[in-house]
Amino acid sequence: MLIKTDTELAILGGPKLNKKEPLRWNNSLGKEERDAVLEVMDSGTLSGFQASPNEMFWGGKNVKKLEASFKKAFNVKYAVAVNSATSALHCAMMSLGLDIGDEVITSPYTMSATSTSILMVGGIPIFADIEEETFCLDPQSVRKSINNNTKAICAVNILGHPANLNELRKIADDNNLILIEDNSQSPGATHYGKFTGTVGDIGVFSFNRHKVMQSGEGGVMVTSNNKIYEKASLFRNHGEAVVEEFGINDITNTIGLNLRMTELEAAIANEQFKKLETLNDERIMLANRLSSNLGSFDGITPPVTLPNNKHVYYMYGIKYDENVTKLPRKYFVEAMLAEGFSIREGYLKPTYLEPLYQKQICFGKKGFPFSEAKRDSKLEYSKGLCPVTERVQDNSMVLTAVMQSPQTLDDMDLWTEGVKKVLSKKEKLIKHMKK
Repeated sequence: MLIKTDTELAILGGPKLNKKEPLRWNNSLGKEERDAVLEVMDSGTLSGFQASPNEMFWGGKNVKKLEASFKKAFNVKYAVAVNSATSALHCAMMSLGLDIGDEVITSPYTMSATSTSILMVGGIPIFADIEEETFCLDPQSVRKSINNNTKAICAVNILGHPANLNELRKIADDNNLILIEDNSQSPGATHYGKFTGTVGDIGVFSFNRHKVMQSGEGGVMVTSNNKIYEKASLFRNHGEAVVEEFGINDITNTIGLNLRMTELEAAIANEQFKKLETLNDERIMLANRLSSNLGSFDGITPPVTLPNNKHVYYMYGIKYDENVTKLPRKYFVEAMLAEGFSIREGYLKPTYLEPLYQKQICFGKKGFPFSEAKRDSKLEYSKGLCPVTERVQDNSMVLTAVMQSPQTLDDMDLWTEGVKKVLSKKEKLIKHMKK
């Protein structure tokens, strides 16, 4: 593919290198999903749930089909389909039987719902730092964060790469802790031959509109622990209304919400789940091409895939070293955007720097549940808490979704040409940006 990169930078008034509209989200919906939705519409049953002690308490046929598919595919005993991965995380936290003020260690470099699900059940999020290569929880930092109040670890398999799950599993077992995997971004990834979401006691999957699989909204929680499954199921669907009829004596954390997945969402999710391997293979192919291309640029490090791991590339996280490229990250990103390419500077602000944690205000004016923390020392959420996370976010992370279908190998090559064009004109770019 012959591309002219000797033209003026678009940010300086030249023509854009990429003439396509920037890709917002992958859209893998097709005839199969449409037919499945029409079948539900024709049935007239848009939801199969009732908050009553009968068979409908467990959902409709499409919900049950989705749960059965997850159990078979991931070799787990139980699956709970809900209306979002946030709800699945909430179910997971409720199933732990936390007392008010108990602590759960998690990552600060992910979507806010991972830690707010802990707060929602009266727990206290404790943030451990991440590993610089994978952006996932650092087991050494987790180990240092454990105390007598710690009840669980919630690892996040971020951007498509598994966390160091075997090591986190060992830490959890050594300390009698539950290990949860927020696997929203990594369905189908593997760690030493095991699917992510199944190394922990609980795994959470997402069908949000911009995930690999999508049904608009939706999520699934998996486990092989009967007690966890029971608590999560009761929380999904007004468990307080059925505990007596179901003969449940321990009613702790059985009060429920309406977190139920509709038959329409489940019908789409079923078809999307069938495509998971194909969707992942497409992303891996495109990401591999881009990584091969970018290997020739000093100061630009493509995502790593550690040995015995499978990366499924929810997003493509680049480590950018402006000390090597001699072009500030901010200028590089702005110039690439002007050329018409999908790219962003950083990922998300470390969660603990959000006002919720800085002010320690959640429920009510007295700061519940922060106010009920059991530790002797003050809760620490100040800047500098997780230095690797802050360094990655503030200095080195560059993120793109360019490796999503329906983009092609040619698009990967064009993106690379964009990098080449911007870096080749960095002196002129810097001079312009400093004016």
